Amino acid sequence: MRLLLALDKFKDSLGAIRACEVVAETWRKESPDWQVDLCPLTDGGDGFVSILSRSSGGRMDKVMVAGPRHQPTSAEIGWVQWAQVPLGARARLTGLSMSETDRVALVEMASASGLSLLQENERDPWQADSRGTGQLLQNAAAQGAKAILLGLGGSATNDLGLGALGVLGLEATDENGQIVEPLAPAHWSRIRSLGGKISPTFPPLFLACDVTNPLLGPQGAAAMYGPQKGLGREDVGRMDLASHQMAKMLTQLGGQSFSLTEVPGAGAAGGTAFGLLSFAGGRMISGGELVSDWLNLSARIKAADLVFTGEGRLDRTSLQGKGPGLVIGKALEMGKKVHVFTGAVEPGLMIPCGVEVHVISPSHVPIAQALSQAEKYLQESVSLACANGGLEREASFSRRQKS
Repeated sequence: MRLLLALDKFKDSLGAIRACEVVAETWRKESPDWQVDLCPLTDGGDGFVSILSRSSGGRMDKVMVAGPRHQPTSAEIGWVQWAQVPLGARARLTGLSMSETDRVALVEMASASGLSLLQENERDPWQADSRGTGQLLQNAAAQGAKAILLGLGGSATNDLGLGALGVLGLEATDENGQIVEPLAPAHWSRIRSLGGKISPTFPPLFLACDVTNPLLGPQGAAAMYGPQKGLGREDVGRMDLASHQMAKMLTQLGGQSFSLTEVPGAGAAGGTAFGLLSFAGGRMISGGELVSDWLNLSARIKAADLVFTGEGRLDRTSLQGKGPGLVIGKALEMGKKVHVFTGAVEPGLMIPCGVEVHVISPSHVPIAQALSQAEKYLQESVSLACANGGLEREASFSRRQKS
């Protein structure tokens, strides 16, 4: 029998790789004769570099960069030769002319400019910027990357990527012509003009993301994601207005239409997607579909007799293109039942037929305790599911269906 473990991260508690390892360790104690296929997922946030690099036999380099509040931070760049990139993923990286030995750099915004790098009392998107992400991109270009794949997700910022762009060639000046630094939104009122340009040799940049929010408005970056980054509800309108004004300056600099703010995904990572689209020639691609192709997810689901997925919270976005939703959709298409392990479920969420949800956190446990003991609760939930005996019957039925 073959078990596929395709779990995403449990935010603020377990990374995707560790979550899969926990389930595998628990399952092997109960059913040691099973083959277990570990396939940790990422949607462009935490784990993007390590998961894709490891799966393709690439390597990772440590780079010291500025964190979201400019604290020294160790981040990673993944390096994968073009020959190591799976064919399905290559097809999504359109417009490239690559030799088999050319290198693709993998970068993740969460590792340099991520919310997880800040304590609760440090989270303030007025003061945070994406400079560290720009340093990773600059480093990748300087080391000869022929293409860069940037995972957008988990950011602490709402700076429209200005911090990153400042590293790549953007210049912001005040009324006296002096350079404005840092480029966090708290300093935007000093900016009177934007100039500079990105190097013509900067490699093609792909932005992996499944967020579809525009930059501005009630579904935009500030309104939808600002509060979880520490933005006061009373400040959402002010941040949105500041973003509107800065976006106008950016599009004027590049001679582009302001309608770029309405592109689905422009609001990703606090508008970093918009900034890289408008100034650095970035190209948006679906993070979930890219990862699915990179990890050969369809074939691995087809080969499995039992499919487990999961993440910290199962909600509507989970079923709309994120990793667990892709696993669920592909598995159901193949007639396979899916078991989802999660810390919480959005109230009223419609669960598709053929999906069984296991909420790992006891209802009476405070959220802080649930996060700190997520590994223990995940172990217990998997053990309980095994003890019920139904999983063996499901797998046997699946095996008969395949044969």
